[in-house]
Amino acid sequence: MKDSQNDIDPIESGEWREAIEDVIMRDGPDRAHFLLDKAVQQARAAGATLPFSATTPYQNTISPDDEVDMPGDYETEWRIRTINRWNAMATVVRRNKESSEYGGHIASFASSAALYDVGLNHFWRARSAMHGGDLVFFQGHVVPGIYARSFMEGRISQDQLESFRSEVSGSGLSSYPHPWLMPDYWQFPTVSMGLGPLMAIYQARFMKYMHNRGHIDMGDRKVWCFLGDGEMDEPESLGAINLAAREGLDNLIFVVNCNLQRLDGPVRGNSKIVQELEGAFRGAGWDVIKLLWGRGWDELLEKDTSGKLRQLMDETIDGDYQTFKSKDGAYIREHFFGKYPETAELVADWSDDQIWGLRRGGHDPKKVYNAFLRATKTEGQPTCLLVKTVKGYGMGTAGEGQNTTHQQKKMQDEQLRAMRDRFKIPVDDADIKNAPFVSLNNAQKAYMTERRRELGGEFPKRDWRDAPKLEVPQLSAFKGQLESTGDREISTTMAFVRILTTLLRDKKVGKNVVPIVPDESRTFGMEGLFRSVGIYNPLGQNYTPQDADQMMFYKESKDGQVLQEGINEAGAMADWIAAATSYSTHGVPMIPFYIYYSMFGFQRIGDLAWAAGDSRARGFMLGGTAGRTTLNGEGLQHEDGHSHILAGTIPNCISYDPTFSYEVAVIVQHGLQRMFVDQEDVFFYLTLMNENYHHPEMPMGAEEGIIKGLYRMQKTAKPAKKHVNLMGSGTILVQAIKAAEMLKEDFGVTSDIWSATSFNELARDGQDCLRHNRLNPLAEERVPYVTQVMDGLKGPVICATDYIKNYGEQIRAFVPNRFTVLGTDGFGRSDSRVNLRKFFEVDANHIAAAAMVDLYRDGAVSEKDLEKALSKYDIDGGKPNPRLV
Repeated sequence: MKDSQNDIDPIESGEWREAIEDVIMRDGPDRAHFLLDKAVQQARAAGATLPFSATTPYQNTISPDDEVDMPGDYETEWRIRTINRWNAMATVVRRNKESSEYGGHIASFASSAALYDVGLNHFWRARSAMHGGDLVFFQGHVVPGIYARSFMEGRISQDQLESFRSEVSGSGLSSYPHPWLMPDYWQFPTVSMGLGPLMAIYQARFMKYMHNRGHIDMGDRKVWCFLGDGEMDEPESLGAINLAAREGLDNLIFVVNCNLQRLDGPVRGNSKIVQELEGAFRGAGWDVIKLLWGRGWDELLEKDTSGKLRQLMDETIDGDYQTFKSKDGAYIREHFFGKYPETAELVADWSDDQIWGLRRGGHDPKKVYNAFLRATKTEGQPTCLLVKTVKGYGMGTAGEGQNTTHQQKKMQDEQLRAMRDRFKIPVDDADIKNAPFVSLNNAQKAYMTERRRELGGEFPKRDWRDAPKLEVPQLSAFKGQLESTGDREISTTMAFVRILTTLLRDKKVGKNVVPIVPDESRTFGMEGLFRSVGIYNPLGQNYTPQDADQMMFYKESKDGQVLQEGINEAGAMADWIAAATSYSTHGVPMIPFYIYYSMFGFQRIGDLAWAAGDSRARGFMLGGTAGRTTLNGEGLQHEDGHSHILAGTIPNCISYDPTFSYEVAVIVQHGLQRMFVDQEDVFFYLTLMNENYHHPEMPMGAEEGIIKGLYRMQKTAKPAKKHVNLMGSGTILVQAIKAAEMLKEDFGVTSDIWSATSFNELARDGQDCLRHNRLNPLAEERVPYVTQVMDGLKGPVICATDYIKNYGEQIRAFVPNRFTVLGTDGFGRSDSRVNLRKFFEVDANHIAAAAMVDLYRDGAVSEKDLEKALSKYDIDGGKPNPRLV
């Protein structure tokens, strides 16, 4: 490409420019774009190598000529916004006057106050009888400003503001958006960086899914997601933007607050974060709207006949832009405009105060309104707004544009006075030191009330109390899974698929079921769902699938029910969260079942699982091929021995490790009842295996024990003197049953078999009892469920699972007898199941040997019998510890 200095024919170049200008004047920029695009296509077809650029000049996307007037009372909104800024600041400052422990953030809302003000006054609809409501992911650090606005509306009291970040009493306000702590207020948790954008994309996608399947009429509803430019460095922030473009999510709007600062310094000191993000989003297929400069710059740009100001804007890097806004007008005159004579001349007759008064686009409400308006009208693609602001705007020497501003929690009296004067806040000098809250007058309050009335009501607001209950099937609907499999051997995965199929066929709730799989449907035996309910694709299926001649061919459709996310666990989990919160976001409860390799669950997407708990998600997560020895050939990265420990860290996650099909059926039906009839804010995690074995009929009266986590599935009618209790879960319970047979045949030892469906639930029950007894020492003592069912038990208890020993060890304090725990501590590895279980010491031989050791210690067997058992069961006392090799 030739630059202007090497132009071989300047006259011809001028004619091209004039022709383009003429087209723009006569037919508009869209026509010019069309003609230039055709010219580029022809040049490339002829072999010309034309570089691609996904970025545009460092200017506003919307020209002043295309702007419309902002509705409403501009002066009133400015006054409300400035008071909102002050109250947001006061919320943090007042708390930190009491103690620096409380923390909080001033600078983030200070930079984005106009963005939220315009959104709340003119765009974000609440859910009502007339409208489904918009969904907004608020940036986590701006919450003092959102609370402050709700205070001015009368939704939040001054006492609550004064209890910001002081929640133990029950009346305080949470530090960030947390639906668990404020279930009527926040819609989504967002402060775990990167998860907000990922969840927002899948919320927008799920909204379209619900619309295409006939559950809702989405109309013009939008999902808005507010982000910081520093947050965009998180992999999750950009990880799913291609999906948003591919599926044409024109109901999705990202607003990136580009204040050019991270927590400790500039985001891109040596380059431009706006340009970088524009390239990423535009290249992915998004519509990108840049809002960089306020109205004061329009006059200068119109006078910039030399193009030097535009050139200067393009070549100035972010580190310098940040520095400019931390100084004053004189500094900007010298170091920015003074770089070229032409730009210096543009402001030669301007005062330093006028130069300092030039605002960035994110602080200009009219330009924000126009950017938001255009974003809401975009069709066929998602929109990303890149809005330039100043971090700490209005804080002056307390942190405006300074590297330290994110950590700023306090302001000196003179800094408070300067902010008051700048924004004309009605606070007397005598009260300055107290940073008092300021209330609106009646006219201002009425204006805010009217704006929200026109938009449907209070916002933010989480709607969940009116979610309808579902009529879930009774346990008898899963009759096939409650019966013995006879001569057939099946896996718990196969049992689950049959249960899922029953639910999908149910006339009452079948349409509410959402099967979600990353890319392993065939692994889990779910390919039958391809044909029966289809895979969701908003474009349908515009090709002939390779397996079209087969009964279970790969079928995609616009109203498909299965969400298959490719090799994308994080996306599938975000899908699941969207479905699991549908009862509150759409008023339509959905029943999501997300099945995946268990090792790629809590370990891989643990932060999202925690966010699901905070979101009050309701649904089922299924960890397939679970346990450290069941997925025998896959090795270290695939073999899960700890997912239940991770699941147990989430307070409202109810987890189970069932062995038999009837246990899976009881747990699923119980989960349906708790979540979709009783409407408890819990979610269920079940581990499933692909190992086939015989499944017996459900013992009479076993339901309670299955749900609570432990029941005796086989009881010896006449226990011998040598008697043990073998306890297990998952496939290792099958090894325990085998060990019981070996002990009986080899040494005459009788055994009771205990199925422990959930050590996590047993441990929680025991801990709750201990807590009650500690806090109420004079009341009747509560007895843990484990202790109750094992009261008077004869013989030691040997517990074995396919998980690390900590899983079973959780109940040690509640077991009244001698208790030995076997588990699979260590890294996984590839081998046969037989060899893996021997290596990790959880096979039938090690279970039987452990029983003999405990019987010996109790004096029930002789040393000779013990030695014989250790030899017969091939126990090597010098074997290396599997945890260390």
